[in-house]
Amino acid sequence: MTMTSRERVLGLFEGKEVDRMTCYSGMGNVTTAALEELGYRFPEIHGDAQKMAAAGASSYRLFGYECAVIPWDMCVEAEALGCVMNVYEDVAHLLYPTIKEKIIHSPEEMNKVEIPPDYPERGRFPVVREALGIIKKEIGNEVAVGTWLLGPFTLAGQIMDLNDLFKLVFKKPAEVNALLDTLAEGLIMVAKKYREAGADYITIREMGAPTDVLSPRSFKQVIKPHLEKIFSRIDSPKILHICGDTNLIIGLMNECGADAISVETKNDLVKSREVIGREPLLFGKVDGYNVLANGTPEDVEKAVLESIEGGVDAVWPACDIWPTAPLANLRAMVETVKKYGAEKWARKKR
Repeated sequence: MTMTSRERVLGLFEGKEVDRMTCYSGMGNVTTAALEELGYRFPEIHGDAQKMAAAGASSYRLFGYECAVIPWDMCVEAEALGCVMNVYEDVAHLLYPTIKEKIIHSPEEMNKVEIPPDYPERGRFPVVREALGIIKKEIGNEVAVGTWLLGPFTLAGQIMDLNDLFKLVFKKPAEVNALLDTLAEGLIMVAKKYREAGADYITIREMGAPTDVLSPRSFKQVIKPHLEKIFSRIDSPKILHICGDTNLIIGLMNECGADAISVETKNDLVKSREVIGREPLLFGKVDGYNVLANGTPEDVEKAVLESIEGGVDAVWPACDIWPTAPLANLRAMVETVKKYGAEKWARKKR
């Protein structure tokens, strides 16, 4: 049984028998090699649907990635709420856009945030949707088309001072919960529009909530309820990704309602499996910077095999692939999964 990449990715979520393990992502994977071939500068691809789509499709074409995922920067949701983004148009070296002007300047302003009825039509949301449609039309029969949104807590950290937010989790949890509930409503609206535009799967990236910075108790009381709300109201496939150390909250993550969990390099896969068992889908965790960007193909193969042996259901980079990652390393990641994926998958499922 030979499957297309799209059939392989979506079949896993549908509980179908697939021929081997997959190698894809729910996060950014554009490369400088692709930008050079396309003749684009990095700042150009964040606001132009045609360029975003071409760059998004490039990873499948250049190194056989089994997906096409957009966007790349973490400002889309905050920008649509009124924050000002810095795209670093005049900077020669590669920089991801950041928020330079936030909309909450004091804790007292938290309760003033509202989601406008036309939120999915503001900022660059229409650009992302147009790009999703282009990718879907051009290669959507071959690969799964993915997109992502920030989780409510991570988005809150974009629209207000992050240090203030962490302090308020302990000092004023009710106010923080009220803000996150509001933001969750907006994210649900956008997720539905992304699916309509052509996204086959959506990853919610709650990067700001690992146990490196928040206790499991805070995660349960402040983060989890809003993730549960989002996942209960958006269609499958849907994935939850949290960066950092997640072993202490992996059970809580598994209760949030996502179809799969994506983890980062600090996660101990074996311990995670001990907590959640073999049935939940677990994705990870090849280091996108130290290994894929700065390692060798041999380092990549080792990291992929460690993830497979650790019990993943799909090999994912631990976070965004750093754009300067050599194509040789990225091809090594995909080829290692192809080489060992069928055997390991059959053994895993026994």
